Amino acid sequence: MTRHFTLLLALVLAAGDARAQTSVDDLGKKLVHDFLTEVITLESRFDQSLMDAEGNIVESNSGTLEIERPTRFRWSYIEPYEQWLVADGLNIWSYDLDLEQVTVKPQAEALANTPALLLGGSENALEQFDFSGTTIEEFTTWVRLEPKNKDSGFDGVVLGFMEGQLRRMMFFDNLEQTTMIALHDVRVNEPIDDERFEFVVPVGVDLVGTPATAISEEP
Repeated sequence: MTRHFTLLLALVLAAGDARAQTSVDDLGKKLVHDFLTEVITLESRFDQSLMDAEGNIVESNSGTLEIERPTRFRWSYIEPYEQWLVADGLNIWSYDLDLEQVTVKPQAEALANTPALLLGGSENALEQFDFSGTTIEEFTTWVRLEPKNKDSGFDGVVLGFMEGQLRRMMFFDNLEQTTMIALHDVRVNEPIDDERFEFVVPVGVDLVGTPATAISEEP
């Protein structure tokens, strides 16, 4: 009798744990869905660190981030060197001010199967990822996603939400490196000047790559 009761209790507790985890996972999915569908614009400062396979920080950067869905964003690295990454909806422009060089790639090609889709993309970006679980630690809900394309160059991304808003990101590449990003002074759904997502190659700066051009419709 005691043995049967113990087994039954174990099964009940296991079922309870499974239901609890399902509830947590549902929360994680909703947080990501809401971020992709309800956050139209986002502005923040960020601190970024790159860690090697041993957990050593090999590079640190800081700057500002601006997003305007569904296709535009701007990463402005300020420290320790200045670099701009501007997605205008058609191309991605990478401008290294120290090197006086601009690299351009068609946006659809450059962003395919990358974590950046989750930042500047629409809800359709989730079609390229598999949900792999949610963990709650103190004030942060961590949501794990893995790329469906295993040749994408990265192994996964973890999004950290505090009070329902995105505040942390971690990207894991196939070299066992981890990029950690912390967002500060986040503002959402406030107007952003269109000029922030426009880029004109400065005079005297080298241009590498060929930008895509918009296809005009016949009258």
